[in-house]
Amino acid sequence: MVRILLAGQGGQGVLSAGRFLAESGLHEGKEVSYLPAYGPEMRGGTANCSVIISEEEIASPLCNTPDVLIALNAPSFHKFAPRVRSGGIIIVNGSISDSYAGREDVTVYDVPMTDLALEAGDRRAANMTALGVLVGATALVKEKSIVSCLQERFVAKPRVCETNEKAFFAGKKFYESLR
Repeated sequence: MVRILLAGQGGQGVLSAGRFLAESGLHEGKEVSYLPAYGPEMRGGTANCSVIISEEEIASPLCNTPDVLIALNAPSFHKFAPRVRSGGIIIVNGSISDSYAGREDVTVYDVPMTDLALEAGDRRAANMTALGVLVGATALVKEKSIVSCLQERFVAKPRVCETNEKAFFAGKKFYESLR
């Protein structure tokens, strides 16, 4: 069982990334839980979601101690980094946040998500860059599952789909360059 907490600012695609991840798990026949949490603002407020992916039945959707944190902005990184379990992974948007967690018991990936997304065609695809790093680091779901979910979601918007796919693979390539 892997517990993932995705957090950021409203409008950064935190909830969308969580849904893509959860749907990818479902495509692969895994047990999945998706629990969004957000403020009343459409954009600019806080947003986070918990995704749990498991081969076994999931007893609770709560994610108090995540195995993985994806932080798309600095406030989310500093708020949630202390909650990541020892031995866990933190993926932080280094384009707009520092990456000092003050911990040596977790692996921190400082990823220029926004920069990579801009290179892929749209800064709003930073969430997909984060998923690329996650898939590279954990192999939690298959890349073809993420791509399939993107194609289903953006069937009427081929350019958006293409940009998000490019951002996803840019994140995966960035992770591979670290190894």
